[in-house]
Amino acid sequence: MFLSDEKILDLETKANDIRESIISMLVEAGSGHTAGPLGMADIFTLFYFHILKHDPKNPSWEERDRLVLSNGHICPVLYATMAHAGYFPMEELKTLRKFGSRLQGHPHREYMPWLETSSGPLGLGLSQATGMALADRIDGKDKDRFIYCFMSDGEHDEGNTWEAMMLAGKNKLRNLIAVVDRNNIQIDGFTENVMPLESMADKWRAFNWHVIEVGGHDFRALNEAVEEAQAVYEKPTVIIAHTIPGKGVKEFERDYKWHGKPPTKEEAKMALDELRTLGGKIKSEHQ
Repeated sequence: MFLSDEKILDLETKANDIRESIISMLVEAGSGHTAGPLGMADIFTLFYFHILKHDPKNPSWEERDRLVLSNGHICPVLYATMAHAGYFPMEELKTLRKFGSRLQGHPHREYMPWLETSSGPLGLGLSQATGMALADRIDGKDKDRFIYCFMSDGEHDEGNTWEAMMLAGKNKLRNLIAVVDRNNIQIDGFTENVMPLESMADKWRAFNWHVIEVGGHDFRALNEAVEEAQAVYEKPTVIIAHTIPGKGVKEFERDYKWHGKPPTKEEAKMALDELRTLGGKIKSEHQ
């Protein structure tokens, strides 16, 4: 999965475009989560445009990798990325959270069958992904594809998360790769004030997982982390990705108050102006 400088430029540009789509979606909807989707845009971009084995023209392709989104409230980044990848028209992004829309406030597989799961209550995704990985082992497909589970750090407050970690570690599910958005915020404040999680890496290791820590906005380092995870055969792997919530918009960055609120029209204009300026800088820096 070699990443050339040219490919990294393409990914950085795409991630910035996806952030613009996220802001536009949220201000149109008048509700939704801002910080997490912006913070995870680089990771979603890397997966959908470089790592995942998938086919937007054939979403139900049996041999595809599976990507389970556990923290469903960051679905604006999932929807925006899938639209940019060609799963459905970009124009549909404007229907986020509208009555009758397929783009619900939390992903709903009944409306969008190319999603792997519905997600809403936090802590369920890793259990679902563990079940998929176990099923692949039973079916003899655990060497053919990977099961990825994107998770938040805040949902480690849920007991179900730890039950899934124990089960996956016990069964040495080598085709299961979790990616934790370690952005240090949740709706009530900073994670280390609400319910301290450190040392997170040591906790995962204690449950028999291979642990990789990486910067969540470094495409090359993220790509190398996934390559390492794919090469581990004796246990599941967790990639703890240190991200900046609200990434790309200085006023939103690292402020937990943006966890669960959308921008106003004025704030959205400011954010879009900043992202468009950033997009120009990305291109100029690579020339």
